[in-house]
Amino acid sequence: MNPLLHCTLRHPHPRRTLLRALLAVGAGGLLAACGPRSPFAGIDITGASYAQGFDLTDHNGVRRTLADFRGQVVAMFFGFVHCPDVCPTSMGTLAHARRLLGTQAERLQVLFVSLDPARDTPEIMRAYMAAFDPSFLALYAPEAELPALARAFRVYYKRVEGSTPGSYTIDHSAGKFLFDPSGRVRVHHAFGSSAQAIAADVKLLLAEPVRS
Repeated sequence: MNPLLHCTLRHPHPRRTLLRALLAVGAGGLLAACGPRSPFAGIDITGASYAQGFDLTDHNGVRRTLADFRGQVVAMFFGFVHCPDVCPTSMGTLAHARRLLGTQAERLQVLFVSLDPARDTPEIMRAYMAAFDPSFLALYAPEAELPALARAFRVYYKRVEGSTPGSYTIDHSAGKFLFDPSGRVRVHHAFGSSAQAIAADVKLLLAEPVRS
């Protein structure tokens, strides 16, 4: 369900772009026909068997799980600092969404999971998060464990070598996962979702009671 986007400046073939758009529209129509309309602006993934949780370390060296954010909505995004466009655009959108929450802003926790732990050091990530919102946290998985984490979230990523050593980029899916205050994954927002749409879904989740 995650749209694949490239963190490079390549442009997709127009026929492939059209085909993907038609498939997305068709899939949306099938989902709409299968049951009542979802209240969410994003894709309702309530009850999904994936994206069930994590046990990672943040850029301050603190071990984090979903339990740390009970009572908050968690927005999770997978990316890397050297991404030239998709990642900063996504983080900027999440920062805007948080501002739109007004007095409820403190109840949204944004988490950025690094797909490039070799280059995304804690110092770099601390500054990168602060550039968008000081409350944002970057999370790390050991490089050997990253493939299993990506599979658990159905996130695609692939290293693409550059012209010189260390100049590689990473192709990756660019959706955002929203977890409700009880720690359940509920909504997926594809790249391009507006800050207004994300904020509206966060408000809906915050209005739900916290379950034990």
